[in-house]
Amino acid sequence: MSVEQMDLINQELLNRIQKDFPLQERPFLVMAEDLNLSEQEVIERLQALKGTVIRQISAIFDTRSLGYQSSLVAAKIAPEHLDQAAAIINQHPGVTHNYKRNHDFNLWFTIAVPPNSKLGLEKTVELLGEMADVESIRILPTLKLYKIGVQLDLTGKETKSKTESPVYSEKKRQTPQALSEKEIALIRVLQKDLPIIARPFDAFAEEAGVNLDELFTAMKEFKEKGQMRRFAAVLHHRKAGFTANGMGVWQVPEDKTEEIGTNFAAYQAVSHCYLRPTYEDWHYNIFTMVHGRNVEEVEEILSLMSKETGITKRAVLYSTKEYKKTRVKYFTPEMEEWENQVIEQFGIKG
Repeated sequence: MSVEQMDLINQELLNRIQKDFPLQERPFLVMAEDLNLSEQEVIERLQALKGTVIRQISAIFDTRSLGYQSSLVAAKIAPEHLDQAAAIINQHPGVTHNYKRNHDFNLWFTIAVPPNSKLGLEKTVELLGEMADVESIRILPTLKLYKIGVQLDLTGKETKSKTESPVYSEKKRQTPQALSEKEIALIRVLQKDLPIIARPFDAFAEEAGVNLDELFTAMKEFKEKGQMRRFAAVLHHRKAGFTANGMGVWQVPEDKTEEIGTNFAAYQAVSHCYLRPTYEDWHYNIFTMVHGRNVEEVEEILSLMSKETGITKRAVLYSTKEYKKTRVKYFTPEMEEWENQVIEQFGIKG
């Protein structure tokens, strides 16, 4: 189903479930009442969109607030070796996004390692670089988070607009707190895909060994602690009509990063905005991910951002091949298994 074929009700539903999914026993009934529809019609519409436009409906946790270490990583790899290198890197369970981009640093991936990692983030990236035979690799962790949260405007009313309230920013992050076994069990369940049925949270509560009140209370507490950014739908960008995504990178003077980062984060089309470190071969410190219906729309938004702020030293990196795109799976055994294999392979002593 293309965006052109999608009616206004579906567009409103998709906007709604990205922003404000009702954490109630019958969430689709709440949506139905807001839109003057029947509960069954809302369920049927969303079921029809699942697997095409809707990727997943679940809790979206903040990696750092759960004690994980994470980073964006840029690698420079011989073009003829790129596919093989990407496949090696993809084997790490904490690699969630991996793209070929139009730059000398031609492979860009995100990685997260758990609080009990035996290797840690830097050693893990170093070993991945060795295994993938990269020419150069740069860890680009978040120094300051100005915004994170993909909310695609299906109606087309807000794409170029600005808002003063980012979906999630540094202000909402808190110092990581130790998690109990019960909390970890809840996180393992809440990160799963929510079924589109009348009472979808019943199965979650049963699997976690709690009642519904306890489930909703836990979700509220996770959000208050900054551990859960939100509970919402994630869409397939391209199937939702957003066929272009450009990583706009900017050279911003150090004394202006706060001002510029806050400004860029206010754009509806910007889903991610970060301050990251620079290197002798990488001079851009503000990163903005911009989503558009086509390259022209992305370029127009980036031009608006440049014109408004006066920042002209910039580049835009487009993904030309997707090697991996998934969600972080927290507190799963696959990570420990991968680390044990690599530790044995490289003969690393504890």
